[in-house]
Amino acid sequence: MPEVVVGEDGVARCWWGTGDPLLLRYHDLEWGRPVADDNRLFEKLCLEGFQSGLSWLTILRKRENFRRAFKSFDVDAVARFNSRTVERLLQDAGIVRNRAKIEATVNNARRCRDLRKEYGSLAAYVWRFEPKGTAPLDQATAMSKDLKRRGWGFVGPTTVFSFMQAMGLVNDHLAGCFAHAEVERLRATFHRPE
Repeated sequence: MPEVVVGEDGVARCWWGTGDPLLLRYHDLEWGRPVADDNRLFEKLCLEGFQSGLSWLTILRKRENFRRAFKSFDVDAVARFNSRTVERLLQDAGIVRNRAKIEATVNNARRCRDLRKEYGSLAAYVWRFEPKGTAPLDQATAMSKDLKRRGWGFVGPTTVFSFMQAMGLVNDHLAGCFAHAEVERLRATFHRPE
């Protein structure tokens, strides 16, 4: 499979960002752009966990349903979910109905509140793991281990690395992709949360 694909619109993109309008829009407008908003970061970390064993397109097609079901991934709202909420979500055909992943999302919201107390925001915590050198997988592994130590679930190194790519902690757009230079510019002017 070629690394960069030129679409019908004449634009060169990462190969994975073609073939479906949802993927194309996600690739062109979201993936890799740096994010400091806690709800967006929490949402992406949760959705990456839900993706485990599935395709990202499957999750992307259900994203609006996930947002509805999980109160726009408002950390405090999700942290208040209880066993009745979990049972209701297990009946929601609009999301991935996996008990372990749903319960992990509720648990992770509670753990996220602890992180915010310690660091001021989820963003401040996450951006501490921005790779400074050429070993982003090492930083993903470090963040994964730290989150697990803090009681988070469904945050393995692969999940965390995908999260880091999507939220702009690294720029993994291919060099020939139109978005590579754009993301570099955004990362250069991005104010890292402290």
